[in-house]
Formats: sequence, C-alpha cells, structure tokens
Amino acid sequence: MRAARTSWKTYALGAAAVAALLSSTACGPSATEDGAASPAPSGTASASATTPPASASPSTEAPQPSATTSARPSASASATSSGKAPACGDHDVSIGTSYWAHDSGQHLLITATNVTDKPCTLYNYPFITFGQNTDSPLTPMESPAKAIATIGPKQKAYAGVKLFLGGEKTSGGYKSFGIAYADPSSSEDGSPIDVDFSDEVQFVNVGQNPSVTFWNLDRSEVERFVFKAR
Repeated sequence: MRAARTSWKTYALGAAAVAALLSSTACGPSATEDGAASPAPSGTASASATTPPASASPSTEAPQPSATTSARPSASASATSSGKAPACGDHDVSIGTSYWAHDSGQHLLITATNVTDKPCTLYNYPFITFGQNTDSPLTPMESPAKAIATIGPKQKAYAGVKLFLGGEKTSGGYKSFGIAYADPSSSEDGSPIDVDFSDEVQFVNVGQNPSVTFWNLDRSEVERFVFKAR
C-alpha cells in the first residue's frame, strides 16, 4: 500500500562525488537466486502495492525478477551527460524485502529489479527512512561505492540494512519503510514513497544506529558489509 507522500529533500550527489563514482572500478558479479554461495533470502515483496559473502568480478547478469512492490517516477528520464543510463526512479524498479537465514531479524536485504525495457542506474545508496523520521535517511555503513550499479531489464541490484545489534534497545514494529533514489542530474526536492514489507518480513524493529550499504550488483558483497558492520 502506498501512503500519502511527505515532502522530503532529495539527497542528490555532488558533481565531484558523481565523477568519482563514474571513474571507479566495477561492482562484483550478481549472485543468482538459485546459485548464490551465501545464505540466500527466502522472500520478496508481493506484486503490486500492498505486500510486503565476497567476490568482486564484474558481471552484468542477474536472476529473473521476483514479484515486488513498485515505486514512483524519477525526475530524470534521459541519459546523463556521461553517456551512462539515466538514474532509476520509482517507476523503473520494483522493491523486494527479505531476511538472511538464521539472522533473527537484525538485517534486511533490499532487492531492486528493473521492470522496464531500458537500463537505468542506481546511484549511491537507497535513502531509507522508518516511521515519521523522513528528514533523516539512514547513513551508509561503508566507504564510497566501487562503482555505480547499472541494471538492465529484469536485472537486480541489492542493498543491505543493519537494523539493530543483539541486546540493543529497539523501537518500531514498522510495517513499511520510505525509500528514495539518488539522481545526480536533479537537485529538486522530492519525497520518498512508502513500501510495505514482504509477507516474510511483515515488520521490523530498529535500533539506535541503523545503517545501509551502497547499491551493489553482487549480493555477496552486500552481505560482507552488512555482517561486518558493528
């Protein structure tokens, strides 16, 4: 289910950061749903609106899309001046959520699947918010991304969220989360969309210092950062 939009300032990348991202090395290979060596999440968000570790070789392949929850259109619809695919927006990707096996709900995997017939680019990291705190998206848990994550039709990119540590005081029981995307070609204010968690996840609790990884084509690389973050 989509909640009413709340005005929210978009955290677009600066020109220097974008240049650094575009000139860096490529992300690792995309892990497949059936062949990943690391523990694979068992669920994704359901179709339409209301349901919801370290190789580094380049790859452009990704598993077939799962049924997930769609999001809203981006301000940019044309290729960037660098010739790269335009930034992904809400209508370009669907978002799925799942846990890692035997994780006790402390970490969340976010899967973005390109549902269009053209490639698009997921820059930086997803801007994730919980509850009413829409002005302070989660901070990234690692150093700057190795490369931007460009996904073709039906391809996937991943991001991981550290929700809380064992024994940490938590709040929430959140049944949805806000998500927005970086677009270096636009400096306009935007608003996150509200995405319900999948049937597997249902709700999450959040600790004092939750954080998120950069987008990555390699799920095992995301897992490496998620589970080393403390």
